[in-house]
Amino acid sequence: MERGNQTGVRNFLLLGFTEDPNLQPLLFRLFLSMYLVTFTGNLAIILAIISDSHLHTPMYFFLSNLSFADIGFTSTTIPKMLWNIQKQSQVITYAGCLSQIFFFIVFGCLDNLLLAVMAYDRFVAICHPLHYMVIMNPRVCGLLALGSWSLSVTGSLPETLTILRLSFCRSRRIPHSFCDLPEVLKLACSDTLINNTVVYFVTIILGVFPLSGILFSYYQIVSSILRISSARSKYKAFSTCGSHLSVVSLFYGTGLGVYLSSAITSSSRTSLVASVMYTMVTPMLNPFIYSLRNRDMKGALVRLISRVPSLFHRAFRGLS
Repeated sequence: MERGNQTGVRNFLLLGFTEDPNLQPLLFRLFLSMYLVTFTGNLAIILAIISDSHLHTPMYFFLSNLSFADIGFTSTTIPKMLWNIQKQSQVITYAGCLSQIFFFIVFGCLDNLLLAVMAYDRFVAICHPLHYMVIMNPRVCGLLALGSWSLSVTGSLPETLTILRLSFCRSRRIPHSFCDLPEVLKLACSDTLINNTVVYFVTIILGVFPLSGILFSYYQIVSSILRISSARSKYKAFSTCGSHLSVVSLFYGTGLGVYLSSAITSSSRTSLVASVMYTMVTPMLNPFIYSLRNRDMKGALVRLISRVPSLFHRAFRGLS
């Protein structure tokens, strides 16, 4: 294999879904619609939580962080993909590719950690209800959120920086719609042992440990609920976890699908479709899950939407 000088060729090629020009407009409209729904839905969740004092609780504080992470997760990849489709280009710069990898890992790890923190919040609320406000006080919530952000950035840095030591082959064609780290490592001509070791280490720390925390929290939650004698109280306790459990199942289910698709089959197309489910569909569905299954959130969104016309009216009156 020919070696390429990393300082010479500075671009990668994102092959995307298809090179058929007849399908490009359809893909552009589809992904643009998904991105707008994701961005608008998660932004509405954030604004509803900020504007409604009834939602100023730990659970909704972490939910607003999760919605922001989902916006960042999709904004890392979809706008560049839409730009390439619109311009009929496959090029992404070396710096742009590294930036995508860094922020994709940051927001992916942040989703993991926030879901674990939210599981802990539900564990405290159900298993220790009398001490809930003492344990989950504003200072603790702030530290948990700050810790999640800090760990995500700390985990992403070594995975991204170790790419700088690699030299790449002449062929820099990535069979994906964005710079996916495993696909980029496959293009390296130099040894990737250090990179793979870092990836496995970060995955265990920021992937496996949070998932273990979620499973342990729900084990304790289920054990506590089963000890409740009243069927109505059981249902009420389970209902407070329904939305979070649905999001966890969707997030880790699609993540497992991406892993299995790449491990079982060598088809890049299958892996690409699985990645789309993970990077686009999951963040798009999260606002619907939390708004449709949560009466308080649904009410806050209705009140927020009802205030939009009056806000526009005030803005236009101020301009005139």
